[in-house]
Amino acid sequence: MPRRSRWDPKTADHEIAKRILDTIAWTVSIPDDKMTVKVEQGWVTLTGKVDWHFQSQEAVRAASHVSGVMGVTNRIEVEQHPAPWDIKDRIISAFRRQANLDAGSVTVKTDGGTVTLVGTVKAWNERGIAERAAWSAPGVVRVEDHITVN
Repeated sequence: MPRRSRWDPKTADHEIAKRILDTIAWTVSIPDDKMTVKVEQGWVTLTGKVDWHFQSQEAVRAASHVSGVMGVTNRIEVEQHPAPWDIKDRIISAFRRQANLDAGSVTVKTDGGTVTLVGTVKAWNERGIAERAAWSAPGVVRVEDHITVN
C-alpha cells in the first residue's frame, strides 16, 4: 500500500497558513499579534516573539495539528525581560517549593536569558522538575541541562 503524505498539492500554502493563523487566534495562550506564519509545500515556519517558552511550544503544537502540514520549523524567540540575577533567584525559589527536588543538589548559572543547570539528582523526575522550573522563570530563552541522575 503506498504511503500518503498529509500534504496535498491541491491545498494552497496560503490556505494552510490561514488555517494555522485561525487556530493560533483561537488558542488563548498564544499571542497571535506577535506571530508570523510562512508555508512552503506544506512545511510551516513560525517566527515572532513571545514572553514564555510554553507559548512557543503551544504554537508549534497548534500548527502541527492543522490539516496539510508536513512539518514545522520553530523560529519563535522568547523575549528576554528580567535581569539574570532575578531569573536565578526565581528558579532557586521554585526549586525550594518542590517537595520532590533537593534544591541544594542543583546549581543554577545564568548568562542573560540562558540558564545552565548543573548537579546530581536521585531520579529522572527530579531532573524534569528542575528543567520545568527553569523554563517557568520569566525571561528564560534557553535551558542547558547538565544534571546527572545518580
